[in-house]
Amino acid sequence: MAEEKIRYSDKELAEFKAIIEEKKAKAENDLALLKETFANDRDNGTDDTSPTFKAFEEGSDVMSKEANSQLAVRQEKFIRDLKNALIRIENKTYGICRVTGKLIDKERLKLVPHATLSIEAKNRQ
Repeated sequence: MAEEKIRYSDKELAEFKAIIEEKKAKAENDLALLKETFANDRDNGTDDTSPTFKAFEEGSDVMSKEANSQLAVRQEKFIRDLKNALIRIENKTYGICRVTGKLIDKERLKLVPHATLSIEAKNRQ
């Protein structure tokens, strides 16, 4: 009977690291765009329009700023999770479920590279 793997090989970890760094770069770029949009939303040029239209416009602005803010917070958390995954790669603990202690399926990690739970543990929640 083959011994069950307890961790991913250095080669596999290097593959995961490349995936994570690519996702992290894209996420940081997306976050920068969100922050840029947020900074540019200050003046929409509705000062000279009718008061009713201006009220609708300002309401819409507030909603889109809140949505952008929520997206930015979510993106920051995603980046933080990816950075933590990189630390786990350096520690060679990457891909080990924090509940079961078993290896997380490779396909799951390719889709969700910052995962810390196996499907088994996730289903238990």
